Amino acid sequence: MGLPDQLAPVILFCYNRPEHLQQTVKHLQMNSLASQSELFIYADGPKNNGDEQQVAQVREQIAQITGFRNVTIIASEKNKGLAASVIEGVSDILTRHKQVIVLEDDMLSTSDFLSFMNEALNVYADRSDVFSVTGYTPPIEIPADYAADLYLAPRASSWGWGTWAHKWAKADWEVKDFGALKDGTASQRKFAEGGEDLWPMLAKQQRGVIDSWAIRWTYAQFKNAAYGLYPVHSKIKNIGTDGSGTNFTFSSGYYGQEMSEGNVVMDPNLAPDDAVIRAFNRYYRVPFLVKIKNWVKYRI
Repeated sequence: MGLPDQLAPVILFCYNRPEHLQQTVKHLQMNSLASQSELFIYADGPKNNGDEQQVAQVREQIAQITGFRNVTIIASEKNKGLAASVIEGVSDILTRHKQVIVLEDDMLSTSDFLSFMNEALNVYADRSDVFSVTGYTPPIEIPADYAADLYLAPRASSWGWGTWAHKWAKADWEVKDFGALKDGTASQRKFAEGGEDLWPMLAKQQRGVIDSWAIRWTYAQFKNAAYGLYPVHSKIKNIGTDGSGTNFTFSSGYYGQEMSEGNVVMDPNLAPDDAVIRAFNRYYRVPFLVKIKNWVKYRI
């Protein structure tokens, strides 16, 4: 099916990490479709006086960004936080566009990332069971006999992802039926097929312990019996797990070490593969002691 007539706009969320942002933008500018793509940059405001200098540096950087068809900057005077910024920003852009590509300021992309994402958004737009696409894949053990270039998983990725307006509109950001899920063990088990960490995260979200748009988006996907579409070989590398991020305050080197250029065959009739989903679930398996702690605290 190839690329759509109108390319999806790219949304970039940034805050107070000028060094990470610089690398993210540099890689994005190297994309073959960058000059044809519209870029919207959402810059969050400072939380306190200690953030002001870095936020100011970010503002200076984004004011000088070139290499795209058009650059629009939406700068917030106050700190909204990542969850509110993403929900509001993506929702706003999707009132004017059918689909979007979303990045945060710590994502390095391959030069064909935008091509991959636009094609995926085009090919799977009418699949009601595909709610999101991503250029990232966790380092799961893909079965040796799995021949496809893509796979479906019962989880949405927040790292270099995209979606469509008509699917984003189905998200309930308040999770109004959380009480029913809390009391339904079978539903919790089904939700956990995308990772044993999902239910504890959703419970923490609803109790105000964390503030995550991604867990609520994954829950929306679950509620609609839908999947996230992932490449077998990643086109995104996360450089924000060095302790500088909002959600990752510890250092880790395990996210997206491999990035792969090259054509990806997109089968519009791609079906979920049980073996791949089991491998995906194993990657997100919660250690036993943490599982017991979560069971006591969140009754999973």
